Amino acid sequence: MNSNGWRRNPSAPQVSPEQLEPLRELAVSLLSDNMARVSGTLGLTPYHRPTPAPMVGTAVTVRTRAGDNLAIHRAFDFCRPGDVLVIDGGGELSQALMGDIMASYAASIGIAGLVIDGAIRDVAEIRVRDFPVYARGVTHRGPYKNGPGEVNVPVTVGGMVVHPGDVIVGDEDGVLAIAPDDLQRVIAAAQKQKDKEAASLQAIAEGRFDRSWVALQEEKMMAG
Repeated sequence: MNSNGWRRNPSAPQVSPEQLEPLRELAVSLLSDNMARVSGTLGLTPYHRPTPAPMVGTAVTVRTRAGDNLAIHRAFDFCRPGDVLVIDGGGELSQALMGDIMASYAASIGIAGLVIDGAIRDVAEIRVRDFPVYARGVTHRGPYKNGPGEVNVPVTVGGMVVHPGDVIVGDEDGVLAIAPDDLQRVIAAAQKQKDKEAASLQAIAEGRFDRSWVALQEEKMMAG
């Protein structure tokens, strides 16, 4: 079954753990700054217990009809340990796409996290665990299981386009998708910025933080 609305495509190759490891030390804000600040989700909230390290993994994507989770259940079969399941539910909040049972199952098969442009439920249970769950909102109303829906197709979550195989990174500030071909460049630039920001914090602590750029920028902008 691979007709429109029901496509099931193979998962993209996983990015190697060695390539992903540096991301566990980099904030999403640093990565975003070095992607021209034009990527990343808007309006999705982390509902899990905060963790020191970001969520990191390779994207398996699913696009489903609003309020229906049949395709999500099928997408679990395409996920490998370390993948992040990215779910395009159209931002619909009238029915939850999943709750505690599905989130617990995802964690049990080694999925690295869930990114859901739709609603969830059982938030009290999800919040006490550190398994990453990002969603647009919450409702007590459960889903249908009729389809249609597609697995491993390009999707949009929170205004961010995600392709199967993209690298997904998430922390308390939000979620970001990075194309594998861009990964090393973005990591190198973010690491450089991390060092620069650490130096700024040290300067603040020592009372020698330089803010002379503010007046220079004002003059530049006024000169037009």
